[in-house]
Amino acid sequence: MANPTATTRGLADVVASPSAICFIDGDQGVLAYRGFNIHDLAERSTFEETAYLLWFGRLPTAAELTALRQQLAASSTLPTPVSQLLASIYAAAPKALPMDALRTAASALGLYDADGDDMTRDANVRKAIRLLAQTATLVAAIDRIRKGKTPVAPDPSLSLAGNFLYMLNGARPSPTAERAFDIALILHADHEFNASTFAARVTAATLSDIHSAVTSAIGALKGPLHGGANQAVINLLLQVGDADPLAFIKDMIAKKAKVPGFGHRVYHTEDPRATHLRQMSRELCQAAGLTKLYENSHHIEEYIKSEKKLNPNVDFYSASAYYAMGISPDLYTPIFAISRMSGWTAHVLEQYSDNRLIRPRAEYIGPQVPQTYVPLDQR
Repeated sequence: MANPTATTRGLADVVASPSAICFIDGDQGVLAYRGFNIHDLAERSTFEETAYLLWFGRLPTAAELTALRQQLAASSTLPTPVSQLLASIYAAAPKALPMDALRTAASALGLYDADGDDMTRDANVRKAIRLLAQTATLVAAIDRIRKGKTPVAPDPSLSLAGNFLYMLNGARPSPTAERAFDIALILHADHEFNASTFAARVTAATLSDIHSAVTSAIGALKGPLHGGANQAVINLLLQVGDADPLAFIKDMIAKKAKVPGFGHRVYHTEDPRATHLRQMSRELCQAAGLTKLYENSHHIEEYIKSEKKLNPNVDFYSASAYYAMGISPDLYTPIFAISRMSGWTAHVLEQYSDNRLIRPRAEYIGPQVPQTYVPLDQR
């Protein structure tokens, strides 16, 4: 094969593989899972139903949805060695980042999975269900352990969204908070070949196991150019505080600092997920007595849209929505991982079903070939 002579930095707009999971039209602002518009799913579906759709390619019957909820509830308790691992991590490194602890613990889950190295479709679906349920428990346990609190055992009667908030805070969430968080999980469930999903598929394409694949995804999600952006947004909003938000943003722009939460690699119009998160932020901030936080967000959005012609992305309003739920900012990216576990595992299952090793080429820009080798004693 001839050496490649052209490059597309960041693989922008390069189609790497066919996929039946997620459709995006960046010009029209359309996001759909398995053909279902994200607006319909956010308004009418539940996260468990959406996860079933991603894994199986269709909406479940009532009986199938009930069975999935029972499987998720039965899978939500962590293996004892993994719980002990979390305790040991924070005993040795009290300031360990939640994403680092999650990456380590998610990998460890593979050691204790009942299906072990079974690579059949049915076994991998069971692993996907366990991974989704256990990731929610992991994130809640990580937050409580690092704060010196005892982890809360999962309640099988609650939805995954409600159960997570219960395990995190030790109290049953309000119906408003539970539904808002459920919608947030739906909105973040999948987004085609983003960095973390592509990382998962690259690992799966080697026919490595599903736990290795999602561990790769978690590592990619940790980066501030991917999953860490909404934490940067809330940090910005907290810095603004009671100050004039527009003066603060104008000063940032004058210093050529990037305002987080705006623009998207794919969308050239409003990110459809931001539409729902804006409304969630308004309602949750009002309920929590944080109206100014939402108002500052809205003022910043209007200014950036007017001056920079950039729309808010999924990270901008999710930041204030999560903050209004009382969630620590450095837990935002692990929460992203809870939701995206459904999409990551769906993509891993799809990769396994028609696998081809993912092996791109590089455009060589190094020294001319061949270089003259000079013996060590003559250099």
